[in-house]
Amino acid sequence: MTESLPPVDAVLLLSFGGPERPQDVMPFLENVARGRNIPRARLEVVAQHYLGFGGRSPINDECRRILSALEAELAARGPHLPLYWGNRNWHPLLADTVAAMARDGVRRAVAIATSAFSSYSSCRQYLEDIEKARAAVGASAPRIEKLPPFWNHAFFLETMVEHARAALGSAALEPSATRLVFTAHSIPSAMAARCDYEAELREASRMVALAAAPSLAWDLAWQSRSGPPQVPWLEPDVCDHLRTIAASGISRVVLVPIGFVVDHMEVVYDLDTAAAEVARECGIALSRAACAGADPRFIAGLRDLVAAHQGGDAVAVLGSSARRPFPCAQDCCLPH
Repeated sequence: MTESLPPVDAVLLLSFGGPERPQDVMPFLENVARGRNIPRARLEVVAQHYLGFGGRSPINDECRRILSALEAELAARGPHLPLYWGNRNWHPLLADTVAAMARDGVRRAVAIATSAFSSYSSCRQYLEDIEKARAAVGASAPRIEKLPPFWNHAFFLETMVEHARAALGSAALEPSATRLVFTAHSIPSAMAARCDYEAELREASRMVALAAAPSLAWDLAWQSRSGPPQVPWLEPDVCDHLRTIAASGISRVVLVPIGFVVDHMEVVYDLDTAAAEVARECGIALSRAACAGADPRFIAGLRDLVAAHQGGDAVAVLGSSARRPFPCAQDCCLPH
């Protein structure tokens, strides 16, 4: 017998969370590191990155912009659903948001994560977060259906194409001296072997590069590794890669943070600060494409995903890879 479901009556934005003042920084990082065996010394180094920006991550403000833009899009085109926002690691914490949804009488919500790709930390862990939050709330908690990763949907890829073009600018290109370098958060190699994260990122980078600047070579580099040094993670690190390609004669690089939907500290520090410093040392003219953020194309696409899910429809994807299934397979993207 097919389960009879209540209608979708809310939209939930899921995100990573970030501190908003200096006193939040270390408690936030402790939440991030819980159970991950990250050395305290590493947390203290990362804390300085946040404190160098006043203790405030850009991610929460980015989420507020997405919520505002998506609210306007839903009001204009429907479906007319209330929006909620919950984070994994900092306020508004997901369990508190789910409790508020229950008090408001929400019965079935569609959830959008600020992560376009599939891996344990970028997809499956959000499913675990949802179930933990629902368990904390109890029987009154709404059903929450997380949308699959949308990395190969046109609205995401076309947004990143336009952002890459904007970062390239209108000056004439010198293909022999210019490179597109796509970046994403590194993950442990063992974790990468159990999911499609790396393959998805390479395919997305290929499609964006082909549309944005077909005359340019491109690479995929990694950033923001945080685990013990003896554990292999995906490489090359973006800063190491800049040094390598500078030695081969590349003098202009456009960084495209394809793996990030919104600005995190990992973007504004690891790319705009650390990578920018390496580029200056190497004589590379560096620019950085914006993340998808609240770009109207991206927001319109999120609205379309919500509407399609509400109606039980599928949205077409680009490239050779299939649309990610809903719901996820029980054994996909496991951490170990």
